[in-house]
Amino acid sequence: MLVQAKEILAKRFGFDDFRSGQEEVIKQLLASQNTLAIMPTGGGKSLCYQIPALLFEGLTIVVSPLISLMKDQVDALHLAGIEATYINSTLSAQEVNKRLHLAKSGHLKMLYIAPERLDTEGFHDLLECAEISLFAIDEAHCISQWGHDFRPSYLALCDYLRQMERQPLVIALTATATEAVANDICELLRILEKNIVKTGFARENLAFQIIKGQDKDQFLLHYLKENDSESGIIYASTRKEVERLQVLLEKQGIAVGKYHGGLSDQERSASQEQFSYDDLQVIVATNAFGMGINKSNVRFVIHYNLPRNMEAYYQEAGRAGRDGLPSDCILLFSPQDAHIQQFLIDQSELPEERKQNEYHKLRQMVGYGYTEICLERYIVNYFGEEANHCGRCSNCLDTRETVDITTDAQKVFSCIKRMGERFGKILIAKVLTGSNDQKVKTWHFDKLSTYGLMKERSQKDVLQLLDYLAAEKYLQVVNGSLPSLSLTNQAVKVLKNEAIVLRKKAVEATRVAMDVDVALFEMLRNKRRELASEYRVPPYIIFSDETLREMCRYKPQTNEEMLMIKGIGAAKLEKYGKDFMLLLQEEVISKSGG
Repeated sequence: MLVQAKEILAKRFGFDDFRSGQEEVIKQLLASQNTLAIMPTGGGKSLCYQIPALLFEGLTIVVSPLISLMKDQVDALHLAGIEATYINSTLSAQEVNKRLHLAKSGHLKMLYIAPERLDTEGFHDLLECAEISLFAIDEAHCISQWGHDFRPSYLALCDYLRQMERQPLVIALTATATEAVANDICELLRILEKNIVKTGFARENLAFQIIKGQDKDQFLLHYLKENDSESGIIYASTRKEVERLQVLLEKQGIAVGKYHGGLSDQERSASQEQFSYDDLQVIVATNAFGMGINKSNVRFVIHYNLPRNMEAYYQEAGRAGRDGLPSDCILLFSPQDAHIQQFLIDQSELPEERKQNEYHKLRQMVGYGYTEICLERYIVNYFGEEANHCGRCSNCLDTRETVDITTDAQKVFSCIKRMGERFGKILIAKVLTGSNDQKVKTWHFDKLSTYGLMKERSQKDVLQLLDYLAAEKYLQVVNGSLPSLSLTNQAVKVLKNEAIVLRKKAVEATRVAMDVDVALFEMLRNKRRELASEYRVPPYIIFSDETLREMCRYKPQTNEEMLMIKGIGAAKLEKYGKDFMLLLQEEVISKSGG
């Protein structure tokens, strides 16, 4: 059957070879072995169950918590000529019953559902009368209470599967599982340890970057200007921050949408659809409200605030470059952001043991912001693996000039000391720059010897310096009704002239790597957008950016040559091949002078 699996891979999905881990997973399923696949986002997890689904006689049920991902997957399957549908809360009762009837009558190969559907009467009837060949459980880390996104409905799913009279074959899939989470999944789903397929957490096309001690808004605007033709996601920790960023970017003429739990289902759906169809360049979303993005040509993911844990960060960052092309994952690190996350944990209703686990994970996430080792290596080590330096991240590539800022740092530390180490950074910056602010006068800080010590600098510059000194652990943010800054032992040594403070020059925003003819790529991308509008599907479902880049490199002139391009199978060639081939033929003629 593996030969047939390879034929389906080529004919239906347009790929000549399996990616790492895919063949091993499919082999195990074809041998009726329950399997856990731990593969990074964009690693091709979907094909691990979609190909067996086409080889098995009965129905494959795919459990997913993300409504938008269901729709995107089903749209892509339809384009490949495969009968599939989904059932979720967006459908009317009449439409749900119609789709359940299709599944019962054997007209479907795959049915996507939300985990909560298992509790409905109609679904119980389906499980009793239909031949279920395979249960595919996506986002399987939701099963484990030690995972970053535990959901009771997933735990109920495990119980339900164990109680089924006819035990279906099971595949669990996730991009983010520590050893403890993987063990939980295996125990609850009766998966043997030898049937875990792990392809490694490293993503060779992602360039991880940390920006700290700089003005976040300024960097963000510069980066978006440099990458104005690319799609990206910006994550923030609160609804208020999402709203502010959306307004800020919109004022700069950027096509931007927003996504958070305070919006209606219709508003969120509209934003996500516009982003998927490339009508919006950027979407700003909260970390806490799960936004499932299947869009393969996301070229950058920027975390404006610190996420709560490494699993959430890696999953969200991993939405960049699902097509395998070079993409940026940027964290705008500020130590104060950790206090927002700590507050959210404090206010949660988690049991004490889980709260302590969340605090531990947050400390490891903060450590990522401070680390000087390779960023990808830090991430991979977190998930229990070893890795060499990636050679792509901001730590590996940091060749910026270092400047001695000891004198400025001493001015800051001296001022904080004289203010009693009880005030926040805004008031400190006002004192240092000689502000006439009423609060400065009320506290008589205008009488301090450090008042106006940096009056030649703007308050914005001084605030950035304070952020940098906090990020480098010279200053400690002390919690209270209003966060205040105090000196650490490192700062005391600097004041005593026992240590110096060095700072690297600010990071410049750069363009995401592009390795093909930009003009031709844009031409193909415009054609893709026209067809997407005509067929009412997101552009990346027509062809991925990777497929368009291969067309730019090889300029196929015949159907046979088009079929050799990664991501083009017989179904897509028949439907769209001619439109793209005409453009490529014209390009070859124009370049040859014909």
